Amino acid sequence: MIDFELPAELVELRERVKAFIAAEIVPLERDARQEPHGPSEEFRRELVALARRAGLLSPHAPAEWGGLGLDHRAIAVVFEEAGYSTLGPLALNIQAPDEGNSNLLAKVATQAQKERWLRPLVAGEIRTVFSMTEPDGAGSDPSLLQTVARQQGDEFVIDGRKWLITGAPGAALNIVMARAFDAAGRELGATMFLTPADAPGIRLVRLLDTLDSNSPGGHAELALEGLRVPAAAILGELGQGFRYAQVRLAPARLTHCMRWLGAARRAHDIAVAHAGRRQAFGKPIGEHQGVGFMLADNLIDLHLARLAIWHAAWTLDRGDKARNETSLAKVFCSEALGRVVDRSLQALGGLGITADTVVQRIYRDIRAFRIYDGPSEVHRFALARAILAGRA
Repeated sequence: MIDFELPAELVELRERVKAFIAAEIVPLERDARQEPHGPSEEFRRELVALARRAGLLSPHAPAEWGGLGLDHRAIAVVFEEAGYSTLGPLALNIQAPDEGNSNLLAKVATQAQKERWLRPLVAGEIRTVFSMTEPDGAGSDPSLLQTVARQQGDEFVIDGRKWLITGAPGAALNIVMARAFDAAGRELGATMFLTPADAPGIRLVRLLDTLDSNSPGGHAELALEGLRVPAAAILGELGQGFRYAQVRLAPARLTHCMRWLGAARRAHDIAVAHAGRRQAFGKPIGEHQGVGFMLADNLIDLHLARLAIWHAAWTLDRGDKARNETSLAKVFCSEALGRVVDRSLQALGGLGITADTVVQRIYRDIRAFRIYDGPSEVHRFALARAILAGRA
């Protein structure tokens, strides 16, 4: 049975984060250093410095590497409060893809790799990217991976194309997924490689103009052309890339839900305040069923999304296989929270489509959530197979 009672220390931490976001981060949301392809690196570092000073940096990361070492249930509470501001996840150093990459490195990397990459990542000193998606290959179906890594002595030479790579400009580390082949041409399987993001052989083809703008560096298309990576920079074991991808993606799907729950709650709160003061036909618009019912539906979706997140987090903390749980949460939350933001914008009327509130920004950013880390349709396909196989 799940215990939804929060321990006193977690309540105290939640209130600290809530107060920090309200006092330090929300006032910065109109900073001009937010560009079409995300906040500038200078701005990111300033935000991180604020969270570091408040003792709230990297709550998800292991304490031995500089984080707060929270479990998934505590992370759910903290991430929701951080997500209340569009800049909150960036300030606490829990923005994707860095948050998922830190989890992957903590679980799979060697001690030397952790010292080189994980420690500065947890400290907010560097950004990282995860290069798996391809324009004509791996995406929802990773078995279509076309990027290849051919062994030459004690190195692998990587060639391929990657796209929708979040945060590539200005990143320090690139985690590259490729099909590995030995010197004799035998395929060894999908493998992850760690390489400096500015290494020779990585070329920025273009920055993509996308609907969302919440990640520093935006989303890029990269060409890998004769990229040389030493065998010592393999992440984990040869041929285990798809397994490690699940180590990263299953919790990352859930943490996306946590952050967007906070953002959707923010949109709802703005709509509620507006509905209580805006007059139409002799009374506040919230007293008209057309608007009041939208707010009621928001409350339902927010409540059920939180329950779905907490249940999946509880499953992860117990050590159970949580792939179905995180898929369930990802589908429901991405759609339910999208509905919350959509209704909030509608309740605001003309105000909703302006930049006078943050709702239109959240509306643009959250729409992508139904696509990245597996679109709803792919998760439904996987869940249907699990049902028929008796695994759900």
